[in-house]
Amino acid sequence: MFDTLLYWHWWILAVVLIILELTISGTFFFLFLGGAAVIVGLAAMIPGVTWEIQLFLFATLSIVSVFSWRKWKPKPRESEHPTLNKRGHQYIDRQFTLGEPIVNNTGKLIVADTTWKITGPDLPSGTQVTVVEVVGTALRVEKTGAEAG
Repeated sequence: MFDTLLYWHWWILAVVLIILELTISGTFFFLFLGGAAVIVGLAAMIPGVTWEIQLFLFATLSIVSVFSWRKWKPKPRESEHPTLNKRGHQYIDRQFTLGEPIVNNTGKLIVADTTWKITGPDLPSGTQVTVVEVVGTALRVEKTGAEAG
């Protein structure tokens, strides 16, 4: 069955793997397998390279290239503004004045153009509060100057 394994078979496999990478993966996994298939296709052009050697070379190159990529791939850069897309986290440790009272540990706080759900101890309107945590989409507040307990 593999007696007729020729160089262009490997190049077709390489094209298929690269198309898979472009269409479904996005993780560079199939790209490295495709690269290994291209190299094996070049090696298959050398007379005397049997199908066993081709398969061994493909397996070895595939494993080495995938693990090499995982080890030396560039690390994602850390943002200069880690809370840029986490608006609630931007308000932690900031103080606000309650426009409405907190009743049954739940209330609303208007910050800029957004109304936030807040949780915390029951407090009358006009009280200064500090945002101490973001829980889901709600801000947890405490009375400013109150000791944490």
